[in-house]
Amino acid sequence: MTSRGAGTAFSRKNYRLSTEPEKSKVTGIVNSRLLNDYLHRVFTSADGNQPAAAYRKHLTFQNLQEHLERLLAEENGSEESRDQVAEGRLGPSTVVLDHTSGFEGLLLVDDDLLGVIGHSNFGSIRATTCVYKGKWIYEVLISSQGLMQIGWCTLNCRFNQEEGVGDTPDSYAYDGNRVRKWNVTTTNYGKSWAAGDIVSCLIDLDEGTIAFCLNGISLGTAFDNITRGAGMAYFPAISLSFKESVAFNFGSRPLRYPVEGYRPLQDPPVADLVKARKLLGYLKNVIHIGIDVTEGKLVEKDTSMWQLQGEPTMLITLAHIFNYFSPLMCKVYLVEDVLMTFLLSILERGGAVESHPLIQQLLDLMWLLMEEYEVHECLKQLLMSLLRAYRFSPIIPDLGLQIHYLRLTIAVLKHEKSRKYLLSNVLFDVLRSVVFFYIKSPLRVEEAGLQELIPTTWWPNRFTKEGKESKEVKEESAEERLRRRAYERGCQRLKKRIEVVEGLQVQILKLLLNNKDRGGGEASRYIFLNKFRKFLQENASNRGNLTVLCPPEYMVCFLHRLIAALRFFWDGHKAKTPAALSSEEAYVPPQLFYNGKVDYFDLQRLGGLLSHLKKTLKDDLAAKANILIDPAELQAVTMDDLDEDEESATSAAQSQRPSAALAIGGALARPAWLSSPTLGRANQFLSTAAVSLMNPRRPLGTLEKIKVLTLRVEQRTREDIEGTHGNEGLLLGRPPEEPDQPITENSLLEVLDGIVMMYNLSVHQQLGKMVGVSDDVNEYAMALKDTEEKISRCPKRRRDIHEELLKSQKVFSEKLNHLSRRLAWINVTIYSKEKMQDIYWLLRVCIRTIEHGDRTGSLFAFMPEFYLSVAMNSYSALKNYFSPVNSMEELPGYEETLMRLAAILAKHFADSRIVGTDIRDSLMQALASYVCYPHSLRAVERIPEEQRISMMKNLLAPYEQRPWAQTNWILVRLWRGCGFGYRYTRLPHLLKTKPEDASLPSLQKPCPSTLLQRHMADLLRSDRDLAPSFLNSVLNQLNWAFSEFIGMIQEIQQAAERLERNFVDSRQLKVCATCFDLSVSLLRVLEMTVTLAPEIFLDWNRPSSELLLRRLAQLLNQVLNRVTAERNLFDRVVNLRLPGLESVDHYPILVAVTGILVRLLVDTDVQGTERATAVLLADPCFQLRSIQYLLGHAEPSALAAAAPATDKRHFSLHTFCPPDTEYISAEELAKVEKMLNHLSEESKQAAATTLPTSEEDLCPICYAHPISAIFRPCSHKSCKACINQHLMNNKDCFFCKATITGVDDFTKPASS
Repeated sequence: MTSRGAGTAFSRKNYRLSTEPEKSKVTGIVNSRLLNDYLHRVFTSADGNQPAAAYRKHLTFQNLQEHLERLLAEENGSEESRDQVAEGRLGPSTVVLDHTSGFEGLLLVDDDLLGVIGHSNFGSIRATTCVYKGKWIYEVLISSQGLMQIGWCTLNCRFNQEEGVGDTPDSYAYDGNRVRKWNVTTTNYGKSWAAGDIVSCLIDLDEGTIAFCLNGISLGTAFDNITRGAGMAYFPAISLSFKESVAFNFGSRPLRYPVEGYRPLQDPPVADLVKARKLLGYLKNVIHIGIDVTEGKLVEKDTSMWQLQGEPTMLITLAHIFNYFSPLMCKVYLVEDVLMTFLLSILERGGAVESHPLIQQLLDLMWLLMEEYEVHECLKQLLMSLLRAYRFSPIIPDLGLQIHYLRLTIAVLKHEKSRKYLLSNVLFDVLRSVVFFYIKSPLRVEEAGLQELIPTTWWPNRFTKEGKESKEVKEESAEERLRRRAYERGCQRLKKRIEVVEGLQVQILKLLLNNKDRGGGEASRYIFLNKFRKFLQENASNRGNLTVLCPPEYMVCFLHRLIAALRFFWDGHKAKTPAALSSEEAYVPPQLFYNGKVDYFDLQRLGGLLSHLKKTLKDDLAAKANILIDPAELQAVTMDDLDEDEESATSAAQSQRPSAALAIGGALARPAWLSSPTLGRANQFLSTAAVSLMNPRRPLGTLEKIKVLTLRVEQRTREDIEGTHGNEGLLLGRPPEEPDQPITENSLLEVLDGIVMMYNLSVHQQLGKMVGVSDDVNEYAMALKDTEEKISRCPKRRRDIHEELLKSQKVFSEKLNHLSRRLAWINVTIYSKEKMQDIYWLLRVCIRTIEHGDRTGSLFAFMPEFYLSVAMNSYSALKNYFSPVNSMEELPGYEETLMRLAAILAKHFADSRIVGTDIRDSLMQALASYVCYPHSLRAVERIPEEQRISMMKNLLAPYEQRPWAQTNWILVRLWRGCGFGYRYTRLPHLLKTKPEDASLPSLQKPCPSTLLQRHMADLLRSDRDLAPSFLNSVLNQLNWAFSEFIGMIQEIQQAAERLERNFVDSRQLKVCATCFDLSVSLLRVLEMTVTLAPEIFLDWNRPSSELLLRRLAQLLNQVLNRVTAERNLFDRVVNLRLPGLESVDHYPILVAVTGILVRLLVDTDVQGTERATAVLLADPCFQLRSIQYLLGHAEPSALAAAAPATDKRHFSLHTFCPPDTEYISAEELAKVEKMLNHLSEESKQAAATTLPTSEEDLCPICYAHPISAIFRPCSHKSCKACINQHLMNNKDCFFCKATITGVDDFTKPASS
């Protein structure tokens, strides 16, 4: 006889059998009597009884096979009864989804035809088998909790994109998303389902009823008196909406929740099941029974410490068992029912996985005695069964089921040969192994046992998401304190249980990241690295492919476990190599981004496309990194070559794959074609480029060019990653700015790079999404508090109202109890202090990586954009998502990290090396948000002075041809709190409305920066070219924004005055409000400039001062006239109070204009006041009544017309002063009154002294000012204001189009 797969022949000549008693003392050789006893003890009959020694057949290895076949053939009469099961069922014996004719809409069906994903509005599909008699059951594994209708239908049911299962007369469905049942009409039924639940669908065609179970708990009879009779047979069926996914179990695997009396649609393999259980019993006997050769007797052995120990008798016995057992272990039903159950039973006694070496011994046996394809298939089915069991286990208080399956997974992966096979062919190729690192959140807290774990609930009265300044300290009552402490104790109990599961998940990753494997071939870590990179590629490049994308909730858990495992190995390496960096100092060195050793697919780089960077920066690569690009190679690569290379590489990769790895046998399997590598074009382009490397450690006189091709991900070996003698692996091409010291193992650097990429792909979005639960708690808490206040105020005589309020109070309390327990789970699994420290560590990694990359100069352009994105997003997450559970200020080195991130934002928002518009906008928005909060603004002020001045200079660059709105917003935030009446967080007319989210940057308390204002003033004063260009661009944008605003409110007013019912487009209202807000912010920047550097406008020794002052006066007069005219357009639109135009009001824009005028006319020296007054009064648009309007002085005619409307209040700055409000101080109001008096006097004097001007002497362009300038060489004339403004944009004469070479003053001769 020959063993299967081991290649070792077990024949009589190998194992000499002896009947001589004296030879029994020789180790490994047993006499025939002892062998006979041993074989009879191992191979017992079906009833477990052994006949007396005198009546039983003498067994040897020669007749053992015959004896074993006879034992396995016993009780095969059960097969005859199995043939009767077809009654009541029509269709194939193997039940799958009918993907050929039984579907409607677009659906993605797995290769095993048991899993389905909706890819259209409401697709439907049925099974291939129907039932017409008896009791039947099938199970549906819910992978997503969206809109689905699951149940039964007949062949006559016709579905479409709007109507599915349950919407036609002879179809019946349960919908756990809306918690209803459907049969043409719908009523409430059952409970809500969640991802990870199992729905059992039962039909009793004898009684005519349909029922459903959720995780084994009956939901009751859903339908009775269903249609039966001739021609009526029911198919399992489902309708599901876009992106929803499920997997069916018709009986191809053991039912998770069988129901007595109901049969699965697909019959279990009864005969094979009997055989497998018998053979497993024989295997257990071998483990239990040992042979004491010296004593010549059989002994009981301790199974936990069982080892093969090279005993020939035992080995030959096992070979006979595995000869029959091996083929059975290729079937998914038997693996799950027999093998997995047996392995789980070994671990049931508890203790560490290491204390159960029997599993390792059994895996050794499988590799020794099974054919290779058999052990491959067996391991694949075992891991898939474990993953299904873990994912679809209900949550119980101690998480015992999840722990059980994870421990077995660890035990299997501890076996090196099995681990390497599973890593290479199964874990990332066939199944979503990331599921093992996910801890699902319970939707129904009662079933999860959270009521017992957290008996007392509590919720904070106020959620604040910003620093201590914004928190209102409120005394906590003794009762609230007790409740909070009890709740926190419950949360700690929950945390300890979840930490056990997380610890096991980290153990799995430690096994996968092991690089000290004793066996041959690549270590596990390097296999994992290549698979992990492909996993990232699939999620980065296939944003629309639902079957490939990893759900973001899985990514969050995977990220945290991977960080824990990475830091374990990183610090372990540090302990062995003291010169290396600790994980607290971790970063990704810049050479990874340009040496082609790590694949970044088609992800965008800071400097643009990778192929473009390689061409434009090839000289820098050669000079700094000793990397030379061969021009001939680069030119040889065409787009056609890329396509051919891609196709050939893909087909080669598939042809080399073992056939066993392509077999898909589970509902969670991924189609084989999805596993093929699809690298981005940019990386393919680099892969074919020849790269010559100069070794910097050798003298430059003897250069050696080493041609290196960038390898495909799956082709890399340990040497390619870690490097060997003279080869730096991933760290090839170290720039001179990078310190020459070991960081850590190169492979860990690639894992770290992958973690940063993972955060960018979907983790940040998921962190933001889960905050919604705490927002719900906050809203319900506010509603409950409001209801309790109403109850206390309710009159005793209104008992009806009182009862309704009590009902509302009960509903809100129950909902809060549920949500607070669910929130406890989410806070432990997603927002715990440890998870916050992980994100903080990632932020610091990104900051250090960006700093190191920045030092490389032009090579910084090679860095992928996602490093900057993760730096900004992780800080945002720490600030907004983890509060108030944990405070960012408690993190170590918080102040320093804040300052370093501020330095990055300040330097790179205008970095010419960064070309992507999206990332530049993100940097600008991050800086804008940064200056809104006191803590982060102080961090900006702590960065080096040179960087602060550079930042302000970039902010003051002309606004044209760049995103100026964000820049203007930053300058406004630096000023807010210093301007005239500019200390508010909410506008006065909005105080009575519902407050918005207090965490919004626009609603933060003013925190001006006098330091940055001083830098701005110094720059404007010192750079004579900067100030005019900046201010002209601000004035241009103000002119545009206010003109757009006026045009839009005209359209809105016309629409509102129409008699017919009409609606104004909400988008138009939003744009209108945006233009108004931009106008106000631009006016505030002008106020800031006038205050900080008034000489720019008032020192007429500067070439552009007079022109800037005239333009400013012209725009201020236009704004005042439009806004202050009685019963004008602005008034009418404001009084409409349209939703979307809440911010449009008199106060913000008039106060901003007033601030500029006060600074020019009151808060300056005498000469400045005179010049400003003269320019303002000389402007033809100036009207004194506009200034009087500010203090509520309306025109007499207007007062007379408005007399009947006594309730109409005129705008006045007096209403915003103490004691009413404190928006405007008494000192500010006094300045306005002083300004009004001054302008009144000056306007009277100007009117008295102004001589009438003839029409011929007026400027022919504006007809407002006398002619005061003559042009060279054409001698045409106009006023100075018109020609100066014209020359800003055009050098041609108004009249003759001749090029103007100069402008001289013109004075009319006296004789005229």
